[in-house]
Amino acid sequence: MSAGGTIVQFDNVGLRYGTGAETLSDLSFSLKSGGFYFLTGPSGAGKTSLLKLLYLALRPSRGVIRLFDEDIVTMARGRMPGFRRRIGVVFQEFRLVSHLSTYDNVALPLRVAGVADDDLETPVREMLAWVGLADRASARPPTLSGGEQQRVAIARAVIGRPELLVADEPTGNVDPDMARRLIFLFDSLNRLGTTVIVATHDLHLIPEVPGAEILRLDRGQIADPTGALRHPPRKVDA
Repeated sequence: MSAGGTIVQFDNVGLRYGTGAETLSDLSFSLKSGGFYFLTGPSGAGKTSLLKLLYLALRPSRGVIRLFDEDIVTMARGRMPGFRRRIGVVFQEFRLVSHLSTYDNVALPLRVAGVADDDLETPVREMLAWVGLADRASARPPTLSGGEQQRVAIARAVIGRPELLVADEPTGNVDPDMARRLIFLFDSLNRLGTTVIVATHDLHLIPEVPGAEILRLDRGQIADPTGALRHPPRKVDA
C-alpha cells in the first residue's frame, strides 16, 4: 500500500466494448484504503463496467489503473489469480453453486486457495454465524430465500478477508429490511479494515453508513466534479 493510503487509483481510464463508443470515459479518481464508497448513477451509466475493472474481469481500453499500489494494466496474466484473491466480489445475481450446500459455497474460496478441509470448519462456521445463517449450513441455494442467498454470497466473498470488497447492486433483489441488514454487514466488515465499494440505486440506504462517500457515474463519466456529492448527510438517530 502506498504511504498515502490509496488503494485504488484511476487516471484517464476509458473502456470500450468492440468498436462502439466508450462505455467509460476519462475516469480519474482515487479511493482511500479503509474507506466505504457508494457507486451511484442511472441505469446504463456504466456502474457494472467500472466494478468489472476493479475486480479485474476487464482491462481498460486506455489509461492507468493502480490497485494496492500496482499497475494492473501492465501486470502479467500469471499474477492475476493471486492478485484477485485480495478482492472479494458480491455479484447481483449471486452466482452460487446450486448443487453445493451453503457451507460448501462459503468454503469454496478457501478450498481453491488450498486450505485443508480440517482447517475449514472454524472459519466457515464463524462466517455463517456472522451473516445469520448458522442454522442453514446444509441447505442448498434453491431452498434459500433471496435474502439468504445474498448473505451466502457475501459470506463467500469475505471468507478470505479481502482487502477490497466490490458489491454490484447487492440490495436489488431483497426487501427494504433485508437491504438495511446487508448494508450493516458491509459496514461491519469495513470497520474491520476492508475497503468497501457498493454499487446501488437505493439512495435511501446511503445515510445508513455515516461517513461513507459517493462516487456518481453519469453516461460513463464521473459526475459532480466539484465533489459536493461525496459527503452525504450523516444519519441522525430518532
